[in-house]
Amino acid sequence: MTPDCSRPAVILLVEDDPDDQELTKRALRGSKLRNQLHIVNDGEAALDYLYRRGEYSEPRSAPRPDLVLLDLNMPKVDGRTVLSQIKIDPDLRQIPVVVLTTSSSEEDVARSYNLGVNSYVPKPVHMDGFIKAIQQLEHYWFELVILP
Repeated sequence: MTPDCSRPAVILLVEDDPDDQELTKRALRGSKLRNQLHIVNDGEAALDYLYRRGEYSEPRSAPRPDLVLLDLNMPKVDGRTVLSQIKIDPDLRQIPVVVLTTSSSEEDVARSYNLGVNSYVPKPVHMDGFIKAIQQLEHYWFELVILP
């Protein structure tokens, strides 16, 4: 459940692929849960968002996410570095992070869990599977579990 049920769930999508961004938007738009999706295109922008730097310095432009959906392979700063920064920071580490990536490499899975990821989900190849995966993630994180 969202920490404050009177407001939409804030989801930060860290994804450089415009098609995956659009599919995520579509999946969340069809949701019965109120949500507010914020999208950044690379890891550097994700860290700026989370630390409210640069264009994200105003709290209204960068509300604290209730969930981060994180791709691993991105330009500038990769998802592994973003994950590491989130999980070592006492102010951010309670934010659930779900790695949503094309990689199903055992090394990436193990490293992500060692860095503190909450879930690791390989991106489904087909559009319907991708949309269903996003909707299941939203259901799990905002209806089944209690967030801090």
